[in-house]
Amino acid sequence: MTKQPAYTVLFSAGESSGDQHAANMFLELKQCCPAIRGVGMGGSKMRQAGIDVRYDSAGIGVIGLVEILKHYGEALRALNLLKQIIADEKPDLLVCVDYKEFNLKLARFAKGQGVKVLFYVGPQVWAWRPGRVKTYGKAIDMMAVIFPFEPRYYEAENVPVRYVGHPSVDKVHPQRSRAEDSVLFGLDPGRPVVGILPGSRSNEIKRMLPVMLAAAEKLTERQPALQFLLPQADSISDAELAMHLGNRAVTINVVKQQPYDAIQCCDAVMTTSGTASLEIALLGVPMVIVYRLAAFSYWLGKRLVKIPFIGLPNIIAGKAIVKELIQEQLTAENLAAEVTRLLSDAGYRQRCIDELQQVKRRLGDGGGSKNMAELALEMLSRQ
Repeated sequence: MTKQPAYTVLFSAGESSGDQHAANMFLELKQCCPAIRGVGMGGSKMRQAGIDVRYDSAGIGVIGLVEILKHYGEALRALNLLKQIIADEKPDLLVCVDYKEFNLKLARFAKGQGVKVLFYVGPQVWAWRPGRVKTYGKAIDMMAVIFPFEPRYYEAENVPVRYVGHPSVDKVHPQRSRAEDSVLFGLDPGRPVVGILPGSRSNEIKRMLPVMLAAAEKLTERQPALQFLLPQADSISDAELAMHLGNRAVTINVVKQQPYDAIQCCDAVMTTSGTASLEIALLGVPMVIVYRLAAFSYWLGKRLVKIPFIGLPNIIAGKAIVKELIQEQLTAENLAAEVTRLLSDAGYRQRCIDELQQVKRRLGDGGGSKNMAELALEMLSRQ
């Protein structure tokens, strides 16, 4: 029997969603090549998958120029550590998972050291700064994109690209039935359930959770029978949540490590923009998407972003199928009003559900993590 090569893959994931994507990809890699070794930056999901996490990324997953500047020192320490790993250990492949600007710097360094670079989850060049295609093309060996409309942007500039499918399609599956989950979570099946998804980053929790909780209080005043579920992101500590949940006039049922089971129990969801909104869409649950940045970050983003939406379901649909409450529009009253409409207006609710089903169909049949593993092995075999 031919001995399998003991490849080393360096993963760089700076956010909760990237941590999950890297973990799923590595598990697929281990299926094909048990001797493979993973090291890098990430979080709990990567550790559970067997990757040697040298730097915990929980403190650097932020969005917005002001927020990034506040964490610049920590991000620089992480970058320098990963560069040192590349220089000292010479991994066979660097897999950069999202976290665009940080990973672009790391990719450039790796290329200079003769390490192959696979970038997973391409920058949203269709939304802003399309000129970045050339910039990334110089720093990578392959771009793996997750939306079917993305390859043409890279092919136009002769940048190697592969559409691998969105990883969420495979992983967004509840473990139990809604009836079983209702019992497990202590829910009354005869009363409506509203989900609260405030995000996976500390700055998102600070900006979004208070207004979501204030909306929950308003909703309870109008509909005392409502129940609330909050699926806690792995990257958010109990203490961080407790700071916001204490002294509230509404009961919030916090669920750990079972986000999809929690979401399927919901009749409507308040969610921070990001991967979570796409996962909710895949589960077919009506939602309202919210986001708030520091004032300067928002001002700058408005001038750079060229598309009218921030929510992934709306971007994929090419139209507003889900209400977005951004910046000054994000108030407890507006949020409560939209949730009320999703719960009480049967026609409006059904149209939303139908449109979310269309989004799910556009994302295809899945296989993203397996496709990524196969692509990585292709690149490793060409050493």
